[in-house]
Amino acid sequence: MTDSDSRQRCCDHYHRERYPHLEKRKFGGEEADAVIVGLGAAGGVLLYELAKAGLDVVGIEAGPFWDPQSDFASDELHAQTLAWNDTRLSTGQNALQFGANNSGRGVGGGTVHFTGVFYRFQESDFRVRTLDGTAEDWPISYEDLAPYYDKIENEIKVSGPREFPWGPFHGPYPYPERSPISGNAEIFRRGCEALGIRSTTAPLAILSAPFDARPPCINRGFCNQGCLPNAKFSTLIHHVPKAIALGAEVLSDSMVTRILVDQRGRVSGVEFNHDGRYYEQKAKVVIVSAFAVETPRLLLNSACSQFPDGLANSSGLVGKYLMPHSGHDVYARFDQEIRLYKGTPVLAVSQDFYGTDPNRDFIRGYSLHAHGSRPLGMAVKAATNAGIWGRRLREIMLHWNYYARITLVGEVLPEITNCVTLSGETDEYGLPRAEVHFAYGENDQKLINHGIQKCREILGAVGGRDAFVVPDSAHLMGGCRMGDDPSRSVVNKFCQSHDIPNLYICDASVFVTSGAANPTETVMALAARTADHIIREGKKQG
Repeated sequence: MTDSDSRQRCCDHYHRERYPHLEKRKFGGEEADAVIVGLGAAGGVLLYELAKAGLDVVGIEAGPFWDPQSDFASDELHAQTLAWNDTRLSTGQNALQFGANNSGRGVGGGTVHFTGVFYRFQESDFRVRTLDGTAEDWPISYEDLAPYYDKIENEIKVSGPREFPWGPFHGPYPYPERSPISGNAEIFRRGCEALGIRSTTAPLAILSAPFDARPPCINRGFCNQGCLPNAKFSTLIHHVPKAIALGAEVLSDSMVTRILVDQRGRVSGVEFNHDGRYYEQKAKVVIVSAFAVETPRLLLNSACSQFPDGLANSSGLVGKYLMPHSGHDVYARFDQEIRLYKGTPVLAVSQDFYGTDPNRDFIRGYSLHAHGSRPLGMAVKAATNAGIWGRRLREIMLHWNYYARITLVGEVLPEITNCVTLSGETDEYGLPRAEVHFAYGENDQKLINHGIQKCREILGAVGGRDAFVVPDSAHLMGGCRMGDDPSRSVVNKFCQSHDIPNLYICDASVFVTSGAANPTETVMALAARTADHIIREGKKQG
């Protein structure tokens, strides 16, 4: 097989069939303007924005180029294939779960199987050191991201309430709120009202009306299993196809194993493996958007004579300050059927406990979501996370239609001991696997306890009983945080490496703090801002 044949094979079927007119560079051939590692929330936006600006850009994704019509199914077991299921070693007092709990594997990344909850961060999230005396301030403010939040919301037509009562942005959203809400969301809103807690319908990256030849949501409820009708946004169905139409190239099923460095100490491209063979893609700029575990892992595994401790790691902070959200679930049983499976998973939310309240014994805060569930997910998490087995588990599952659930999205403070390092165990490419160490701090535990109690009160206020708690986490962030001081951060305010000027790191790994809001919109806003910076710098340099 020739290099040209291999290149053709590596380009996904979507690219070949839908855009046959596009000329494809020879496999491992000429230098691109930019290569992007990972095509999830950040990588998809970057691919589109750079292609739109006329750059020659290549996106490389470890997993498949999914076809929603043939690769997605309304089945919990089948949907596990959408997640990054490669082995990650997890240690620490509160060892994290991976697989479907976090990153995706395939074009679209985690946006393929996320719930679609689409929050902006609030102003205080960027100023935790100034306001609360801990963590670090971001080198950017809410105002820096506000125009990019606007851009992303309008570009994908986020649906949301007429008025959002928290934070600096109160609406309106481009598309109206989703309705009707589910039985679980109705229970949540009634419970909040009984206790004087404000709640609203959720802002969602899910269509409430037709857009871009995509239909509105029909409440199938399988958002986490991949959206067959394409009502839910993902970069798989939005940014990536648009980028390909503009001339971008996508290489799927291709695992990037190393970032290449030239004699000047600048990155010159990447090495990747496709079907057991290794290739190089040269590029003027390398952008790593591979998730909070794989991004530090790739940087550390790319150590070379010029950078023996890994790329972008002069501060020693690559892989450090890892932050999940605490994602504990509280279930309660009701006398009437709730039917947790019906409707979009999250249709009602509250941020009344967001940010620091001096009347509480902890700083920062959390969001609350009325969060639906499928039966397998409920049973597995109850058993593995909460230790509920035997007769009690059987009794719960026999009555699972009568349960409601509230999920906590709790801010976790950054600690240097929570980190990604390289283990002594290697994968199929001969690379050291990631080892992830995590433990909650005292403040995190107090926040979790407060959130759990509030969930119990909300459910109890409308007749919920026999409540049980399933400890969980989600939304992994940090590991390559941004900052102005190169000795205390990995990238600058434009996600550009302090150490290597043509290396960018743009995904949730650059987060300085975790906030109490789902991070996808902030990831995408950062990506759009980074793309603008790269385009401006490119114009300056001709």
